[in-house]
Amino acid sequence: MLDYNQPIDRSRSEAPQQRRSDASFNVLELVSLLWRRKIAIAAAALIGACLAVTIGKSLTPRYTATAQLYVDPRELQLVDRELTPRAQDLSGMSMMVESQARLITSNSVLLRVIEQANLDKDPEFGGGDGKSAMSSLLGLIGLQPRAPSAADVKDVQLAALDALNRHITIRKTEKSFIVDIEVWSTDPARAAMLANTLTNAYLTESRNSQALAARRATSELSGRLKELRERLRNAETVLATYKAQNNFVGTQDALISDQQLSSSNQRLSAARAATMDAQARLDQIEASRRTAADAGANAEVLQSPTIANLRAQYADARKKYAEQTAELGPRHPALRQTEKQVEDIKRVISEEVDRFAQSAKNDLTRARDFEASLNRALEAQKRQSVQLSQAAVRLRELEREVDASRDVYQSFFKRSRETEEQETLNTSATRVIGEATVPQRRSFPPAMSLFAMIGVVFGGLAAACWFVAAEHLFVGATAPEPSRRERTPEPEVSRTRPETAAPPPPLSLVEKPLIARLQEADVIRTLGAILATGGGVDLTRLGWPTLRPGFPLTTLLNALRDMRAAVARRAGGKAMPVIALVGAGETVGRSVTALNFALAAARDGSRVLMIDADHQAHTISNKVNRPGKSEPGKLGWLSIGSNAAREIKTVNGISVLPAAESDAGKATDAIRKAIAQARSAGGYDLVILDGPAMPFSAAGRKLLDSADALVAVLPTSLDINDSMEEILTALGGAERKLVGVMLDELTPAAQMRQRGKQYA
Repeated sequence: MLDYNQPIDRSRSEAPQQRRSDASFNVLELVSLLWRRKIAIAAAALIGACLAVTIGKSLTPRYTATAQLYVDPRELQLVDRELTPRAQDLSGMSMMVESQARLITSNSVLLRVIEQANLDKDPEFGGGDGKSAMSSLLGLIGLQPRAPSAADVKDVQLAALDALNRHITIRKTEKSFIVDIEVWSTDPARAAMLANTLTNAYLTESRNSQALAARRATSELSGRLKELRERLRNAETVLATYKAQNNFVGTQDALISDQQLSSSNQRLSAARAATMDAQARLDQIEASRRTAADAGANAEVLQSPTIANLRAQYADARKKYAEQTAELGPRHPALRQTEKQVEDIKRVISEEVDRFAQSAKNDLTRARDFEASLNRALEAQKRQSVQLSQAAVRLRELEREVDASRDVYQSFFKRSRETEEQETLNTSATRVIGEATVPQRRSFPPAMSLFAMIGVVFGGLAAACWFVAAEHLFVGATAPEPSRRERTPEPEVSRTRPETAAPPPPLSLVEKPLIARLQEADVIRTLGAILATGGGVDLTRLGWPTLRPGFPLTTLLNALRDMRAAVARRAGGKAMPVIALVGAGETVGRSVTALNFALAAARDGSRVLMIDADHQAHTISNKVNRPGKSEPGKLGWLSIGSNAAREIKTVNGISVLPAAESDAGKATDAIRKAIAQARSAGGYDLVILDGPAMPFSAAGRKLLDSADALVAVLPTSLDINDSMEEILTALGGAERKLVGVMLDELTPAAQMRQRGKQYA
């Protein structure tokens, strides 16, 4: 793993790698060890298979038989009213099905199965064969066993009940009314017999419980019928006597005056509701007209086909006006005509809404007049009803008592007859949809082939683990294999230094490099071929990802400031330090990182000179120094070898010095000369070298010697540890100048843009 918690020391960096190589146990060694022990591992796997098959053969086989029941919670509708109400929702039905599934394993059902199948005498269920054997032994010595008591019989039944309960599994199919009854036994025929006996016992118990409930309900209802009949007869006698004494004549339900009063009251209520509705409709229309909102935004207006047609025309006209506004000028005749059409339609809509308001006023006036007339008629009927109510109070009381007694008696009488008939009816819809058949295969234990396979796997795995552990624990004295990956020897040219250069500081005093991450969140992506006009090239418009505008205080920018501060300390007071960015992988990622490094320094107020030191790819030069884009009169005073590669001023506060079209040695001498010239003139605060490219040539190592600090660019698309190791190996003695590491996490563009085409 890339670790910079300690200062850079080649001797110390190689030792951990050697230790890791010695202590590692790679895949090839593991495969070689297992191949050498293949016979022992195969023997262990065979022994494991034999043991597993032996264990499987020793297990008692079980056979499982399955019967299926359809438990319908709705039951059969044989009468109008059932004894128990039915569940109407799905949750209630599901709970009823689950309750019925639980009833299958109830004690009453299981005891019936034990009795029918004589399980209390079956040894598998704790029966009495063991006692019979004991009785035979006692008979041989002349002793007669005592007769079993009632308590002993009860204990045997309880033991059989507990054993049978363990042999039964009830499974309810999800989101259905299907219940599976699974019964296992050591005898397949017995398992099928028990499953079918259990289903029949459950159905019989269900029918008996329904008949018992109906019989109990009939008995309770019949005991109350005589009392209710006598009460109804007395109430009818009193009512007939009262009518004869007071000469009441009318319908059976109520007097004619009461019917008229009730009808008038209902009509008055309806009239008042209509008046309030008309008033509300008028108020809504008036409020819409007074406010600035749409006057037609109410239900009555929107239901009009005329308004709907006008609003559709208004929407089309508005849409056409919007389209013409975007295409035509404000004084275009077509636009003026469309605007007038919109105003005319809006005016017609307002006139139509006014007609709706007038209609609402007329409806309100008519409703108020009708309400007043009904109110006067109701008052007259009230005065007439008061005169008759004094004598009818007692009559209504007697009629209510008679009606109540009659309803209760009829209800009890009808319900008593229904429950009496339900005793012989079976309303349950539960039925057997699949009888249990004799199972042909055992359910436990599984097939011997599976046991053999498990034994082979566990035996071989145990042997392999044993050999690997023994190799690590008991063979530690063997010498480790040498590391396959060794460093490349440092070229002699990297060890040559100018005589005037100061001796390098001790390795323990070198600062540890800083780490920064260039992520997608820190940059924006622009299209290529969009350059600034007038002032020079805009480096943020080259088509590369560059730092976001606004200069936020991000972690990346703070890390870059710390790197520049470390460079200033390494430069030893020089007015213009030189930073070289080197990297592994493709050169485009290194150049993009160098460009963003320069932009960050320029935004902090530094005057930056960026030099293309890559004599092979010329990545920045190809982007910036485009033919026909620069003018001779605006070229600067710096140059590399020829007049074609001069300093280019940019609008970002950065000067770019392109690469020269010459060999690497001459270009390197020209770059060093340009750096010296810029340092003497004092026009820049910082020089950033894009390169040199790896592997370093003799000219590239001269540039590294001229640089005051180095920054390594590691693309995260590659292995960063391998890339860093490659850079350190290539730097050789110059690795002490490393002040920072840039992790390039930018992803390349998804597709190539068309050159020369304008994009919004």
